[in-house]
Amino acid sequence: MSVVVALLGALLGGSAAPGFVALSDVDPTIGQEIRYASAHNFTGRPVAGYEEPVCLLARPAAEALRRAQRQLSRRGYGLLVYDCYRPQRAVDAFVRWAGDPEDHSAKAEFYPRVDKARLIPEGYIAPKSGHSRGSTLDVTLVALPGSRPLDMGTAFDFFDPLSHTDDPRVGVRAHAHRELLGRALAAQGFVNLPEEWWHFTYQPEAFPHTYFDFPVSVSSAAR
Repeated sequence: MSVVVALLGALLGGSAAPGFVALSDVDPTIGQEIRYASAHNFTGRPVAGYEEPVCLLARPAAEALRRAQRQLSRRGYGLLVYDCYRPQRAVDAFVRWAGDPEDHSAKAEFYPRVDKARLIPEGYIAPKSGHSRGSTLDVTLVALPGSRPLDMGTAFDFFDPLSHTDDPRVGVRAHAHRELLGRALAAQGFVNLPEEWWHFTYQPEAFPHTYFDFPVSVSSAAR
């Protein structure tokens, strides 16, 4: 049975979450643009639980991502993460937002062709997320040197069938970039969610049955 660890940050008294690390401590060369700590996301505002724009992951997932980064860098590419560990309170905030019929501030960018009332029934938003278990992340490719994101056919968190990893309508170039990202991560143990080209889970998961709820902050990472 799945376990929800509610308010774990409070239970820990502000100490580090066991088994979690800051990705920047494992590999500072991986780019980070933690969208839910900012207003640039489908809700149009910073999301509950994101106290700082940092990527936290269970250590095995972070170390596997470092290996993928090293392999990609030899070919002139790098990784940019948009989200990593996600507290349950953030997932709850997504569900509340989806139930608000008045808030469409970010529709044009993130769900222009899907009615907001369909986001939960069609599976774009769910009451539980693998991100809360600490081994799932949202990631894209960038060109090196620099940090220019490659064309992946859609933006991150674009709620539309075009975001399905194998959707042929995105074009040859974007499809090739999706395949490159998928192969690089699969080689290190990550499994892609077919409905979202950016979504990957490291397996075996360190915490396969636990949904954590400690906040996203540097102080939550082990040192």
